[in-house]
Amino acid sequence: MPDNFHSNDTSPAGNEAVSAQAQEADVVIRLDHVTKQFKLFKNKHSRLKSLFSRKVNYTINTANDDLTFEIRRGESVAFFGKNGAGKSTLLKMITGVLYPTSGEITVNGEVSALLELTAGFDPEFTGRENIYLRGHMRGMSDEKIRSYEDNIIQFADIGEYIDQPVRTYSSGMKSRLGFAINANIEPEILIVDEALSVGDAAFRKKCGEIINKIIAEENTTLLLVTHSSAMAKQFCKRGIVLYQSKVYFDGPIEEAIRVYEEDILGGKPAPKPKANSILNESAAKQETPEASQTEAKKQ
Repeated sequence: MPDNFHSNDTSPAGNEAVSAQAQEADVVIRLDHVTKQFKLFKNKHSRLKSLFSRKVNYTINTANDDLTFEIRRGESVAFFGKNGAGKSTLLKMITGVLYPTSGEITVNGEVSALLELTAGFDPEFTGRENIYLRGHMRGMSDEKIRSYEDNIIQFADIGEYIDQPVRTYSSGMKSRLGFAINANIEPEILIVDEALSVGDAAFRKKCGEIINKIIAEENTTLLLVTHSSAMAKQFCKRGIVLYQSKVYFDGPIEEAIRVYEEDILGGKPAPKPKANSILNESAAKQETPEASQTEAKKQ
């Protein structure tokens, strides 16, 4: 077909097909019946023994249970839920840190995750060298990294420490540098897990301003995990409430906040939790062997 070919099909069926294709291309994140489970062993000895025997009992913990939703390009979505609802596990699957036990996750776009801000730093490298390390890990060229370098250093605002080993940094300085790197590299999908609480009031204000700028000017998709209704309303237009590992509500941010505060925090009766079960290896073949108790800690 010639490169300059354009369809002249203006029939209703043709228009519907074009519209469907456009909507499909606009989806950047899709979850299709996604479930994530972890094996919880009684102790580390039992976990080690399970590598050699199928008779070791363990508990199946369901972190995310049959999640299905889509997020489109440019959307800003807040995730609500009590600790243990599965928010952080969900975000780690979207970033590719974890994989679902069942179901399918599709992500179309470059993801920048502000989950663990100091992860990936080499303590012996200077802050400046770690900027390049992070960039190389994302497949960026030196030239591309240099185009962001000054903005990152100015945003982090850690002075002469930028050329000192990261091992000499305070935890706050490392978090500031981590946020500066991830927020200044023009991500297509930005994932934030309470990272806006780092630093002092002035730095938090600066973080909020750059997030708003990214959303407004760069058509970036934002996923935000927070317990702050005010922060969610500031940045997001859509809210998803997780309860007992399932999607409890998905809709406009104002309604999501109301549901979270009244139903979840207010203690309104909700469906009973899915009971954990004691299983052995042969009864849970779908679970990945590397899942561990540490992974099961959900935020």
